[in-house]
This record gives sequence, C-alpha cells and structure tokens, in this order.
Amino acid sequence: MALLAKPDRERGFNKGRIIRVLLNHMGDGLTKYRLAQLSEASEPWTRQYTDQLEEQGLLEGTEVVAPERLYRIWLEQRIEPNHLEVSLQQPMDLLAETDLRYALTTYQAENLHQGLLFTSTTDFYIAPEEITEWLAIIEDNGLLGGGNTRIRVLDDHVFYNHQEVDGFPTVSIPQLILDLLAEGGPCEEAAEKLIDSNHGENQW
Repeated sequence: MALLAKPDRERGFNKGRIIRVLLNHMGDGLTKYRLAQLSEASEPWTRQYTDQLEEQGLLEGTEVVAPERLYRIWLEQRIEPNHLEVSLQQPMDLLAETDLRYALTTYQAENLHQGLLFTSTTDFYIAPEEITEWLAIIEDNGLLGGGNTRIRVLDDHVFYNHQEVDGFPTVSIPQLILDLLAEGGPCEEAAEKLIDSNHGENQW
C-alpha cells in the first residue's frame, strides 16, 4: 500500500540522522568520524553540516550547546513519515503480542516516559521491510481509515537508540520530542517538559 511505502528522500534523511545522533549523545564527546558512522552519512558531508550548525551557534565541535534551537531546526527540515490510519480495538494489547519490530511515539510513548498526555492515539513506527506483515495484521484485526492508531514508516534510523518501558519499545527521547513538537497542541508542552528534564533548562 503506497501510504506505507518508505519515503523516497534518502539524501534528505542525512541531516535528521546527524541531529538525532547529536541529541542522543550530548556530553559523550563524539568525534566527527564517529558521528558520521552512527549517522550513516559520509564523513565529509557530516563535517560540512556540523560546521554549518556550529556557525549558527548550535554546536561546539560535536557538542550541542543550544538543544532547544536544534530541535526547532530539526522540526523545520523534518521529513514527514508515511503513515496509515487504522482502527484497532485494543492496539496496545496487539502490540504486546507481536514479534514484529516497532517503536511507539507521541501519546503512548510520552505517557510511558513522562505521563503528562492522555493516550488518545497510538502512534508507532514499523520497519520498512515488514510493511506486508503489518498490513496482514491490520486486515485480520482492524479497519482501514480514520481511527485510534497511526502506523508510521520512515527510514530505519528512526529506531536509533530506542528505549523500552514496561515491556514496550519506544523511540529515543530526542525522536519522541521531535514527534511531539510536530504534533503540536498539548504535545508541544509535553515536549518542552521532556527537553527540560533531559537537556537542562528550557529557553524557548
């Protein structure tokens, strides 16, 4: 199904991958070579892009000095994941039983990590190579169309440094913050609180 195809914007993923790694490794003293490895980007391109971020006052070397502003840059250039809206009777029960790869984000993931938002919607990323298997599960257990669940497909790097809380996998905290900011509304407030608790005082 086209809605669940992997977005065909490979070159555009590199900036997001680099920022994702930078925010996941604040204080770790990454070399630019190691940053390129973890970001799955070329070293020359990584050096060029981090130099640009440093000129904007967001980095010193590979150390993030303005996390709030860097999240805004990431949000501005964020590649929208392809997604499919479905109705599932008990989405979390279904996820608890599957052996397929996934990572929760937005409402459910925020609730597991912080507990501020009501879990009105279940959003999760799936592995691009398992789209067919997920569509079979939906056919057996749910209905296509607007519902309580949104299944997302991006590049595989979205699973970078994923977490596990109460037996459920979630995206990394930086990826969760980005997705909450993109959702807007109450999710933005939840994102700001996560930034405060994970990256220090907020300076929005």
